[in-house]
Amino acid sequence: MTRTLSWFSAGAASAVATKLMLTEGPCEAVYCETGAEHPDNERFIADCEAWFGQPVIRIRSKKYQSTWDVFEQRRYLAGVDGALCTSELKKIPRFEYQRPTDAHVFGYTADANDLARFNRFKENFAELRSVRAPLIERGITKAGALGFLQSAGIALPVLYGLGFQNNNCLCCPKATSAAYWSLTRKHFPAEFQRMARLSRELDVRLTRINGERTFIDEIPADWPTTNPIAPACDFLCQLAVEDAA
Repeated sequence: MTRTLSWFSAGAASAVATKLMLTEGPCEAVYCETGAEHPDNERFIADCEAWFGQPVIRIRSKKYQSTWDVFEQRRYLAGVDGALCTSELKKIPRFEYQRPTDAHVFGYTADANDLARFNRFKENFAELRSVRAPLIERGITKAGALGFLQSAGIALPVLYGLGFQNNNCLCCPKATSAAYWSLTRKHFPAEFQRMARLSRELDVRLTRINGERTFIDEIPADWPTTNPIAPACDFLCQLAVEDAA
């Protein structure tokens, strides 16, 4: 039997993608737990379950409890091939859960960088039977996804309001922006210091300043941070809101 699996990340875009797919028919919302998200994610997931009218299916690694568990056991953060935490906590559980007949749904948005990421994903996983990105299909950007949630009465995850561009794990080693790490240091100093110590131990310079790889504890104290994305539900977004009502 064909299942439609929406890979729900507890971010705005994947939440909207899931809701849109549910207007077309049965769809499972599947969440890969990483053990490193903001505590408010539990509230957001519960709100989304009420919005979806069904529970979110949770899957997780059989080997690791969290991103920190991966970092410390494997003694590796990130490199040119990406981050082990993504492979161990998201890809492997997904591979174990999915079936060859499944259709897959992802929360890629109509922003240019996400369009490029979605195309790369389809090239890298050409064996998947069906892959869709309903926000791209409807021309909805990341700002539009935030606006969509607000229109539906869903409070946004806390990280967006703090200025983070995505509702990812705290201290994501794939982030190279000094502004991201400056923001993390501001709001989550204990997690920042833990990552700073570990990156020194492993000799990994996670950020770039003036084109040079730099340890995150070398970022100047007055370095600017990223700013919140302003939710903006435009005409295309509003049409999708009406369709999903």
